[in-house]
Amino acid sequence: MTKRKALTIAGSDTSGGAGIQADLKTFQELEVYGMNALTVIVAQDPDQSWHHAVYPIDAELVRTQIHTVLGGIGVDAMKTGMLPTVEIIEVVAEKIKSSGVKNVVIDPVMVCKGEDEVLNPDTANALRDVLTPLATVVTPNVFEAGQLSGLGKTPSTIDEMKLAAARIHEKGAQYVLVKGGSKIDHPRAVDVLYDGKEFILIEDERIETPYTHGAGCTYSAAITAELAKGASVEQAVRTAKSFITSAIRNSFRLNEYVGPTDHAAHRTVTS
Repeated sequence: MTKRKALTIAGSDTSGGAGIQADLKTFQELEVYGMNALTVIVAQDPDQSWHHAVYPIDAELVRTQIHTVLGGIGVDAMKTGMLPTVEIIEVVAEKIKSSGVKNVVIDPVMVCKGEDEVLNPDTANALRDVLTPLATVVTPNVFEAGQLSGLGKTPSTIDEMKLAAARIHEKGAQYVLVKGGSKIDHPRAVDVLYDGKEFILIEDERIETPYTHGAGCTYSAAITAELAKGASVEQAVRTAKSFITSAIRNSFRLNEYVGPTDHAAHRTVTS
């Protein structure tokens, strides 16, 4: 049997719930062989209310890691996560173009969980202008959608999510998935998928919990894994939505500051 392969280009979350750790756990659960290129190390300070310290990796080392995988092995799909500098974003874009990877998921991470400000406005602009045009699917949450679309606000309704998706699609992405989750006033956790012609609502159970650390990374990694296995974008998103809903339903408290999703829940817990 040929094993499907996926690459994540993302940061390391020392607490284990998000970033590359979440991506590789998700790939494994969905039976895809995962590889990684590390872009940044994020550590949390338990003596300062879990303040996040962000340590970018040198861009040339990022380039070398990506070349190891794309040049030396090859992948069926890839995704990006936290890309902390414009230089790293440009390296990633260059490698996507030169490799010819067909399934590219761009998760435009702009803040660390629990933080309120964009990591760097220049990187946000580069995500929009340099990487988004290369995406098979770009997966912003509502805050990121507000930034990428230029709306000047965070979408708070389904109609505003659709408007943001349409504007982001104009940047060149083939598909846009605006993740509303439980932040939209709607009976169910709702996301909007847009292909330039049709808006599709992707809905599942609404789960009220503070323990959602790594949910965005996990969702986009599940989409990546399903694309690697040959699913269409809509099929991949629907499977990933079910996967992340199960993971959130069974999320748990890690400490007083954070609680991650359970990546194995789809397999180990019956509804």
